[in-house]
Amino acid sequence: MKNETVNEIKQRLAAITDPSDPLLTKWAHDSRKGVLTALARRRQQLQKQAEQHAAFLARFRYEKLFWHQGITYVAGVDEVGRGPLAGPVVAGAVIIPADFDLELVNDSKQLTPAKRAELAPLIDDAAIATGLGVVDNHMIDKLNIYEATRLAMQTAVNNLAVQPERLIVDAMQVPVPIEQLRLIKGDAKSISVSAASILAKVHRDRLMDDYASLYPEYDFVHNAGYGTAKHLVALKQFGATPIHRISFAPVKKSIQK
Repeated sequence: MKNETVNEIKQRLAAITDPSDPLLTKWAHDSRKGVLTALARRRQQLQKQAEQHAAFLARFRYEKLFWHQGITYVAGVDEVGRGPLAGPVVAGAVIIPADFDLELVNDSKQLTPAKRAELAPLIDDAAIATGLGVVDNHMIDKLNIYEATRLAMQTAVNNLAVQPERLIVDAMQVPVPIEQLRLIKGDAKSISVSAASILAKVHRDRLMDDYASLYPEYDFVHNAGYGTAKHLVALKQFGATPIHRISFAPVKKSIQK
């Protein structure tokens, strides 16, 4: 057994992907601390990977229900940007294929900005179709944020190159004549809704980064238009910009002052 050095065993451990590999049992009887430490670390990694894969498969639950009914084109729909004081609300719609294999796709809020930016083009490439809908602050003020969000979702669905037969929507009802499944916290339960949330979030964040260069006082690059302390101080000092939602209380208050 000790013909193999600790480093050689570490290299072989890194290549193992099956938790039931007999080599893991063999090396468990090695008395060297370096081997046992590396073995424990690799087993933890394999366990985490197995849990991640199981969670990924679980997020296909609702899509599979429709696919098993012969419904091929199922679109996940989600939005971002309902709460900010500035900028648009953005919705995404995504139709994924049955062999979609981007395991890190999850609720966009669970991912770092860098990971979302990495995943967005991969989702675009892997999806059957993707669509975005953007509704600006002026329309938000005209309609109210709820109706503006529905309009963004409607636009995202209508921008899909393939007509969906069913929608899976994060909580809301999209004003389109397509049967819909509404899920509370759908972005964490449905893989296609997760994908839609990532595309919408990445697109909106890029828009807000552009606005940050125009209005640097408001720190949009860090708050994406949400009412952080620095943003509220800037509102008080400089007033509202052309992208602020004047129907939202903190902005309306700053204008009145």
